[in-house]
Amino acid sequence: MTKPVKLIIIGAGSRGSGYAEYASAFPEQACIAGVAEPRDYYREHFAQRHHLPPESVFSDWREITQRPRFADAVLICTQDAMHAEPAIAFARMGYHILLEKPMAPNLADCRRIAEAAVKHGIIFAVCHVLRYTGYTRRLKEMLDAGVIGKVISIQHLEPLGYWHQAHTYVRGNFRNTALSSPMLLSKACHDLDWIRHIVNERCVKISSFGNLSHFRKECRPAGAAERCLDCGLEAQCPYSAVRLYLGSVKAGKTVWPVNVLTPDVTPAGVTEALRAGPYGRCVYACDNDVVDHQVVNMEFAGGQTAVFTMTGFTRYRRRQTRLFGTRGEIYGDGEKIQVYDFLTEQTENIDPPATPGGAGGGGALMKAFVTAVAQNNPALILSGPKETLETHNMVFAAEQSRNIGRVVTL
Repeated sequence: MTKPVKLIIIGAGSRGSGYAEYASAFPEQACIAGVAEPRDYYREHFAQRHHLPPESVFSDWREITQRPRFADAVLICTQDAMHAEPAIAFARMGYHILLEKPMAPNLADCRRIAEAAVKHGIIFAVCHVLRYTGYTRRLKEMLDAGVIGKVISIQHLEPLGYWHQAHTYVRGNFRNTALSSPMLLSKACHDLDWIRHIVNERCVKISSFGNLSHFRKECRPAGAAERCLDCGLEAQCPYSAVRLYLGSVKAGKTVWPVNVLTPDVTPAGVTEALRAGPYGRCVYACDNDVVDHQVVNMEFAGGQTAVFTMTGFTRYRRRQTRLFGTRGEIYGDGEKIQVYDFLTEQTENIDPPATPGGAGGGGALMKAFVTAVAQNNPALILSGPKETLETHNMVFAAEQSRNIGRVVTL
């Protein structure tokens, strides 16, 4: 690369700030040229972190569109419902775009975004980070090489974790469909996209079942208070906000999820956030309506089938996958791959290559995007507009099936 790719961050929350750290780690590849963030603290903190002059700091992304283009690409990391308008506007201006998943909370806006990206010929990627991990790349190479023959069926589990369910999908920003999007879209569009990537065939039929079974007012224990700080049952509750957040701070852990509550990650600051903010509420007294468990069944054009299970009633751990082929089977957990060969009846354990920037895939995604922009090479993007639109359509079809109780044909 001859010069760093200039990036503008739209939304300086945990995702936007996290992706921006790539520029700090690799200044020869990328630099931060601007930020748009409506919240004063996060905007000012981000500007200081990346040494931005006042003229490159904005409270509203629309202010950026009033200026001539001054960067190569934008990273859109706003809330789900705030994706379509900036994505279309920046595509029209010729900015390359990295868009946080999901594309948008409805299929119509997803289509508008994809059409704008194609029409204006920009490099466009959605943050389906699972495609970019060393684990996925190695697994895909093995499947493409026919290690287990033709893949016939897949079992894929997303074990959300009991406390992650409570933090994000009961108390947090993604708890309510009207405020964000259905659980399958906000969390598991990753997984349906990943399954489509692994199968390498178009999904033709889909069905889904799931509901909100436990985190409901009807399941609230007798005598439970509205907030954990005031509750006599708190010590016996596995979903206690006191244990989850204050316990973490007292143990010296002040990163996610604690830093989502408040920028003041001290015992006093977190206590105040639990007393006044949404994360201190009883999990049985919130305004959540997204599911706490769901299954999705898929049939692909080549006859392959897949079943995906998402549940909040697990310990927090990596996704687990079993792939069944005509010559063997594979078990993987995002870190290890185990292959059983039908002919030799032997099991082989494989360690995939490390993922640049960490196991989550965010660093590898950033490397691919920045390199694609620098080289004007969209082939480096594994999650472009057309296939991403297709996998989002799978999610919307699954939700339709769950709501109407019938198989949906795509």
